[in-house]
Amino acid sequence: MPAEVPAESGADGDSGVSASERGVAPIKAQYRTTKEHFHEYLDANRQDKAHGETEPEAKRIRLEDGQTETGQIEEAATPSEKPQRRARGQNKGRPHVKPTHYEQNRLCPSLIQELAATCAFGDRCRFLHDVGRYLEMKPADLGPHCVLFDTFGRCPYGVTCRFAGAHLGPEGQNLVQEEVVARSANLPAVRNSLDRVLQQQLRKRQVHFERTEKALRQLSQGHASAATTPKATAAPGQNSHNAQRDLAGLGTDTPPRSPVQTCGPLTDEDVVRLRPCEKKRVCISSSLLACGNLPFRRICKRFGADVTCGEMAVCTNLLQGQMSEWALLKRHPCEDIFGVQLEGAFPDTMTKCAELLNRTIDVDFVDINVGCPIDLVYKKGGGCALMNRSAKFQQIVRGMNEVLDVPLTVKMRTGVQERVSLAHRLLPELRDWGAALVTLHGRSREQRYTRLADWCYIEECAKVADPMPLFGNGDILSYEDANRAMQTGVAGIMIARGALLKPWLFTEIKEQRHWDISSSERLEVLRDFTHFGLEHWGSDTQGVERTRRFLLEWLSFLCRYVPVGLLERLPQRINERPPYYVGRDYLETLMASQQAADWIRISEMLLGPVPAGFAFLPKHKANAYK
Repeated sequence: MPAEVPAESGADGDSGVSASERGVAPIKAQYRTTKEHFHEYLDANRQDKAHGETEPEAKRIRLEDGQTETGQIEEAATPSEKPQRRARGQNKGRPHVKPTHYEQNRLCPSLIQELAATCAFGDRCRFLHDVGRYLEMKPADLGPHCVLFDTFGRCPYGVTCRFAGAHLGPEGQNLVQEEVVARSANLPAVRNSLDRVLQQQLRKRQVHFERTEKALRQLSQGHASAATTPKATAAPGQNSHNAQRDLAGLGTDTPPRSPVQTCGPLTDEDVVRLRPCEKKRVCISSSLLACGNLPFRRICKRFGADVTCGEMAVCTNLLQGQMSEWALLKRHPCEDIFGVQLEGAFPDTMTKCAELLNRTIDVDFVDINVGCPIDLVYKKGGGCALMNRSAKFQQIVRGMNEVLDVPLTVKMRTGVQERVSLAHRLLPELRDWGAALVTLHGRSREQRYTRLADWCYIEECAKVADPMPLFGNGDILSYEDANRAMQTGVAGIMIARGALLKPWLFTEIKEQRHWDISSSERLEVLRDFTHFGLEHWGSDTQGVERTRRFLLEWLSFLCRYVPVGLLERLPQRINERPPYYVGRDYLETLMASQQAADWIRISEMLLGPVPAGFAFLPKHKANAYK
């Protein structure tokens, strides 16, 4: 098997590359092309140009300073200028346009909801109350069918729906399909919404946390007594592998202590260990910022993900009753095993948040984020910083475990610094603190997503963590990668970026095959995502544009997928950048484009034309590399 290549190697994309070039996906020679020919092919086959239409100026976006959608630099660079380094990091200066920006004249909610009572604000209301005037200024419908009307029998957005023609009567009344409404009434609803009464109580700080106060008192007393007890430390020259075995209790005949005290008769399940072949291979869809939303998780569940986890939620925002943060906790009925991930830096806020969620929402586990590498979180003491704050980390884990009635899990990295691994030291302590499961990403904070994940280190940590289950995470993009990961002795695998590049990866792992999915099938996956998005965020202008934004963020990852039939060598590795290539049809080529303007074009196939003044720049610069 050829040696794996480092993730920092990247394709310049200016010309076709050989299959042996490091860091570049090995695409068959007949499909490779140059950057110029790639864009010429897309422009020659554009349907709007075939009809003699030109793109309006409002839709010409700026990818970076001085660059238009075609990739041409507005001002010619001088010959003396040095070539720029490959873009990395976040686009912190990207435009932040709220969906409400695209709808200047909004109808009063009292008219949309068809309430019998008049608007409570009267003449002071800042919304329109003239339905006729609103319809005159409203943009044209985006399509003939409304997803909400077809699915639930009634669209709650009425005349403001961007597909209103499907359910408006001759006099502008909102039509209802009684049979569909009766049938959908028996369907389970989305759970974990924030109650208005609870929101007001949180904002006024009227919620009491008795269990948290008791747990924190016990922790403070225990910490004071433990401070007087000396701890044994390993000698500086001690072999690291032996230290790991001693920490796990594997170096002696005494079995590792269980963090849970059990009682009752001894059964076969207590003494008989499962063989590796008898264990179920569990695939978890990881928590993904900006992309791990509820519609995307529905896509992952459809393709076979066993467990799903919500996006990272900040505990202080949840305690303040912020609606946008509570939206990250919503759970769809198809998510049979679902957990939420919390981020925080202090025991009191994390334990309070755990108690609050324990009595208000329906989840199967709560996960602590100890792997977030971004500066905004790290500098406040959260994320990866907790690995260096063992006292606070212990109080957080013990406190949350005390107030939760569901399992507590931890997601962490190998450490903060690249050459100083900490996970093998923390895992035995996490087992004693009460963590039910730990997921280990095989990179440090300094590495971010550069270089390959260290699965040899994950294998060592799996032995140290025993009998606590350890899940592995990093660089899984094929069923071969998943098989190699499971051979390290982990209890399961967590998939993050791999699911963004190809959400059908879960199916490939279950069926142990490579799926040469066609461009039309991929478009149908995107269409399902837009339907799920309209159900979740709404079918009015705000809902459509919010769905579009998350779709574009996802497309910034999907463009890195190379179809199986185009590869010289299987499988594609997650650290390999695709060179410019022409696919087997126009749509497959369009989906391979690395420019945001082409992603917008795909979104227009599914959600209609973008509004005037629309602009999009992906969250990460690496997703718009040239």
